[in-house]
Amino acid sequence: MQGVADMSNEDVKAHAQQRFGQFAQGYVESKGHSSGGDLNRLVELAQPQPDWLMMDVATGGGHTALKFAPLVGQVMALDLTPKMLDAASRFIRGKDVTNVAFAAGDAEQIPFADNTFDLVTCRIAAHHFPNCWQFVQEVARVLKPGGKFILQDNTVPDDERAARYVDAFERLRDPSHHRMYAGYEWQGMFLDAGLTVETLELAHKRDANLIEWATTQGQTQAVIERLQVMMVQAPDAARAWLNPHAAGTPDATFDHHYVVMVGRKG
Repeated sequence: MQGVADMSNEDVKAHAQQRFGQFAQGYVESKGHSSGGDLNRLVELAQPQPDWLMMDVATGGGHTALKFAPLVGQVMALDLTPKMLDAASRFIRGKDVTNVAFAAGDAEQIPFADNTFDLVTCRIAAHHFPNCWQFVQEVARVLKPGGKFILQDNTVPDDERAARYVDAFERLRDPSHHRMYAGYEWQGMFLDAGLTVETLELAHKRDANLIEWATTQGQTQAVIERLQVMMVQAPDAARAWLNPHAAGTPDATFDHHYVVMVGRKG
């Protein structure tokens, strides 16, 4: 079977659309996406202003857009997947929030003019993008001078072999997963796009339940068993990163790691 590493960029995006369209409502309801101190941290880092125009790239279930909506003038929620946008729209409008608009669009070809937004966010999504370098370039283009880009995404250890093992673990659960980057790699992409890096933080969430995590993507028992094996047999550096507990049992858990970056356009 063809893996994402063998697909064209357009095929990767089509695959992501298909899967996220299939599981859109699950992402609206996902506790991992809807709650947690990380959303509060993004607000702290952004210091949003009531007259700002903000864009949330790959908005998914719309949780980041909803968090910021009371704090800015207008939010544009952008996503590649129409069914995901529909689910996010129903969710946010059901909260009587009126200053969030929705647009279908590609993170690597953002459909807005240069120097448009005061703030751009992207939370727990970029690992699906086939060309993150191009994505960061596009964010820098649409930001106003002085505007901020805040990124949060799953990340990997600096050790290359461990990083690719953790990538493979994630991809087995979600075949639309493309690649995670270490903090130093994101820093390079920000700097290359002309963004001054103001913050680079690493954070993690402990004890994610393996079965709940896998079933969010509709995975079969056979795939869950393979994920269990990957946890048990992980090389030392990857095992230290995943920090598995009760591997091979229904109570199996592991840790999620995230990078949080703030870049400012000069």
